[in-house]
Amino acid sequence: MVTAFVLIQTDASRIPESAQEISEIEGISEVYSVTGEWDLIAVARVTKHEDLADVIADRLSKVQGVQATTTHIAFRAYSQHDLDAAFSLGFDH
Repeated sequence: MVTAFVLIQTDASRIPESAQEISEIEGISEVYSVTGEWDLIAVARVTKHEDLADVIADRLSKVQGVQATTTHIAFRAYSQHDLDAAFSLGFDH
C-alpha cells in the first residue's frame, strides 16, 4: 500500500465543490479542508506507486478549481490505526 498526502490550492469560491469531486476519485480515501497556505489536503492510498500518477496527475489535478498541488509520499506508518488497516487488508509488514 502506498500512501500520499496531497496539499491542494483551489479557487476559493470552489473549495467545497472541489473537495467533494476529489473525494469521489478512486484512490482518494480522505479530503480535509485546512487552514494556512493550502486549502485542502487529500489522502491517496493505492496499491502501486505507479497508480499515483493516475490518481493525482491524471484525475485530481484536473478537477475544476484545483490550481496547484504538492504531493508527499509516506515511507512508513506509525499510528496503530494505519497498521490495523494494513493488516486487515492482508499486507505483510
